[in-house]
Amino acid sequence: MTFVDEVKNAVTPRAAVLVIGVLALQLLFITSYVGALHRPKPTDVPFGVVAPRQMSAQLLTELKNLPGGPLDPRALADEATAREQIMNREIDGALVVDPTRTTDTVLVASGGGTAMADTLTRIVTKADQARQRTVRPVDLAPASDQDFNGISSFYLVVGWCVGGYLCASILAISAGAKPANRQRALIRTGVMALYSVVGGIGGALIIGPILGALPGSFWGLSGLGALTVFAVGMLTLALQALTGIVGIGLAVLIVVIAGNPSAGGAFPLPMLPDFWRAIGPALPPGAGTWVARSIAYFRGNAITGPLLVLSAWAVAGTLVTCLIAMRRTPQDIADAPPPFGSTVD
Repeated sequence: MTFVDEVKNAVTPRAAVLVIGVLALQLLFITSYVGALHRPKPTDVPFGVVAPRQMSAQLLTELKNLPGGPLDPRALADEATAREQIMNREIDGALVVDPTRTTDTVLVASGGGTAMADTLTRIVTKADQARQRTVRPVDLAPASDQDFNGISSFYLVVGWCVGGYLCASILAISAGAKPANRQRALIRTGVMALYSVVGGIGGALIIGPILGALPGSFWGLSGLGALTVFAVGMLTLALQALTGIVGIGLAVLIVVIAGNPSAGGAFPLPMLPDFWRAIGPALPPGAGTWVARSIAYFRGNAITGPLLVLSAWAVAGTLVTCLIAMRRTPQDIADAPPPFGSTVD
């Protein structure tokens, strides 16, 4: 047997295609993470301004025209309104001007991301120095001292997402790359649901009572975890039903390569480039991270939209998985290729 024959036996055409696909994922991983995170810069950050009427218009113009456009300022009636909007996650910070003193107050919320709170404080401090004024920062939703840089929520959600697509991948390739029939698809969906509940509770238990890294409702985080794991798991099962083993790579592309760097974990969304800022809220890691932070630091505010995003992924994945299984014929089942040389049951 020649060397070329040995190579052909060692690396089948199918394996070669998969290796090329893995290389593409590797390069996309580098591009996405470095592209999103190598140069965080705030752009159009929603920011409130509370100031006397005679000062407000000029101050808004000055903040709007700062180099690089870091802020999207809007006038607010009073400090109470500014505090309420920050806690409702409508704005990321606010400047409260005291005309009777030379010290103003900048309101921030490090629970939404320490990088954002620090950046807003620096921007406003520099702007106030030009007006011979100083700034006093007030953190309305401080990150826990056990939650370094406010990113524990992000890593919690990443763990849930990893568990979701790994569990789904194991379920799908253990007896064939595609769901063989309706009964098997329903069983896998049920197992995925059970795994999601256990995974959600387990993650919340570790992040809260065991490590004390994240405050907030234990059962709220558990429910979020179950939904996140199930959404990612059913997305993976659906992609595998559509494309076979390639679906694992597609799930990694959507959840890990596109979803993680755009989730607003290390740097909140307004500090990311436009592309990642746009896609982040629509993907499971971004939606999950937002909800986890809201539960932990913002009294559970502003979670309806992200929960609907996660629910949409879960429902769509379940429907696609079950519909494809229902449409397959016995001949399709017999013809389905076994994964990695195993036999199909």
